[in-house]
Amino acid sequence: MAASTINNYLNSGDSLSRLQAHAGRLLRLQRQLADLLPDYLSSACKVANLKGDELVIHVDSAGLAVKLRQAVPSLLADFAHAGVLLRDIKVKVSVREYRPPTPPAEQRHISDAARSRLGELAASLPADSPLAAALKRLVKSAG
Repeated sequence: MAASTINNYLNSGDSLSRLQAHAGRLLRLQRQLADLLPDYLSSACKVANLKGDELVIHVDSAGLAVKLRQAVPSLLADFAHAGVLLRDIKVKVSVREYRPPTPPAEQRHISDAARSRLGELAASLPADSPLAAALKRLVKSAG
């Protein structure tokens, strides 16, 4: 079987080649958008899609979405000046999945006497015993 590159595979089918061309257009638009916006805004904006002559941009927060919506008329003119004719730019706030922070690991304390007895038990077990290794780690981390 002859080795082939991913580009050969993508170019082999009509729908795959259209998908590749669309992805390339989105990447070019993302780079142009990053050049047109100030740094604080360009890092929070991602080109999501291009539907006909309508560009969809996802923004990290509602506050930045308001700023970007205010800049839409000048962005349309800047894109037109760069050769990209757009009718409209839709700005959507991308909602990130909320995950509460993981609670800190519960600190467990072992008394000195228990630590000593566990150490003695670990020493009495065979050296290659998994239980002995686990007990030694427990004694070491608890002390």
